[in-house]
Amino acid sequence: MRLEECVDVTAEVHGDIVEFDGPDDAGNPLNWSIKKKLSIALVLAFCTFTVGFNSSLFSSGVSQVSREFHVSHEVGTLGVSLYVMGFATGPIAWAPLSELKGRRMPIVIGMFGFAVFSLGVASGKDIQTVLICRFWSGIFGASAMTLTAAVLADIFDGLARGPATTAFSINTLMGPMLAPSVGGFICESYLGWRWTAWLGALMGFAGLILGIVLLEETFAPTLLAQRAHRLRLETGNWSLHAKHEMLVIDTRALVSKYLSRPLILLFTEPLVFLISVYLAFVYGLMYLFLTAYPLCFQSIHGFSAGIAGLAYFGIAGGLVIGAVFVLCTQSSYYAKLKANHGVILPEWRLPPAMVGSVAFAGGVLWFGWSGYRADIPWIVPVLSGLLTGFGLLTIFQQLLNFLIDTYLPYAASVNAGSSIIRSLCGAGFPLFAESLFKSLGINWASTLLGGIAVLCIPIPWAFYRWGPNLRARSKYSVTQSVRMADGGD
Repeated sequence: MRLEECVDVTAEVHGDIVEFDGPDDAGNPLNWSIKKKLSIALVLAFCTFTVGFNSSLFSSGVSQVSREFHVSHEVGTLGVSLYVMGFATGPIAWAPLSELKGRRMPIVIGMFGFAVFSLGVASGKDIQTVLICRFWSGIFGASAMTLTAAVLADIFDGLARGPATTAFSINTLMGPMLAPSVGGFICESYLGWRWTAWLGALMGFAGLILGIVLLEETFAPTLLAQRAHRLRLETGNWSLHAKHEMLVIDTRALVSKYLSRPLILLFTEPLVFLISVYLAFVYGLMYLFLTAYPLCFQSIHGFSAGIAGLAYFGIAGGLVIGAVFVLCTQSSYYAKLKANHGVILPEWRLPPAMVGSVAFAGGVLWFGWSGYRADIPWIVPVLSGLLTGFGLLTIFQQLLNFLIDTYLPYAASVNAGSSIIRSLCGAGFPLFAESLFKSLGINWASTLLGGIAVLCIPIPWAFYRWGPNLRARSKYSVTQSVRMADGGD
């Protein structure tokens, strides 16, 4: 189901097909200036941070929501779970739309919808309105979360994509970790829980404005279609066209080739499925900590909601350390790339994730056995976040890069498929988190989860060993080359 299969180029019009004018064409997003690329990356960084931040900002107000609308804590927690469930639903539409119409339009529409439905949460008069608007806010917010990796693949080659996706990953993961403290202080003040949603709406409209003003189209087929349209007007030669303009999309083709592609890649590609399952577990644990940390620092250590939220800065610090570690490995990556004449091997991305898998499991176990007793200083479980955050960043970022390198033409669909299963875990884990930790205790619940993390340690190691064989059997994987500074292939 490659894109090329949808294009019927006849011999008569082959000479009038508009393409980039060689590898140095200034219109190719890979050749844009650093300033232009950075402006796009910063807009996307703000949008992804906003969406991730608001995923857990609401969690600080669950108790107030439950009291105001006279519902159980589990029903109040649905405000978090349904939002993340939107992350699982939205990519099914956003990824195919981006491959048909380009990246910019879905992201701008998504930020608009996110902001509008955040207003609905803030002004909701009953629990049904609040929950439904949270779900739709997540669906629209998923556009930025799903397509940012694809945009970065559009504008950065294999050398620069590592640092670029590091920034994306740290935004995606940092937002949920910083929000509980902000939300805690808001809910403890006279503002109340509704201002967590008002703040989300304000951030969403800010992202919308930035997207309209600074975000440019980056999808090469769409750019070529725009160029062909411009050339037809300028030259009067109406036979000029881009391949993308020749796509004939009926309902059957839309479903079979585009809407189903994320699911096809997820369930038919072992690499995509296994990596997505591992990322889903890691991602779900991140949202499960939204329940575990308050139990530790509020119930056991007696902190207020705002102060207890500051404990997440341990994980935030680990994310930063993980990002620095990944960036420090770029020199080794560049050396391998140069020795291989610019041909990328996706497995080169995996060593940081191999280290991170061990660190993540250790961080979960450390938290469990240092956070269940009041006589253990609070700083000890906080410091466990350094290992947890380090593991989160290195696993998430490097495995995401591995998938992009392996399936570059389908980066949006691969990320969408992975996001579906990842978000399902992110939505489901908070629903059973409180009963799990209260029934087993923080120590034994963390032992259970840490034990699963230990069992997952071999996953990136196995891909490093057998990844080339799996890629060789795939009909979707690609071999990439990047131009090296010394003129290598």
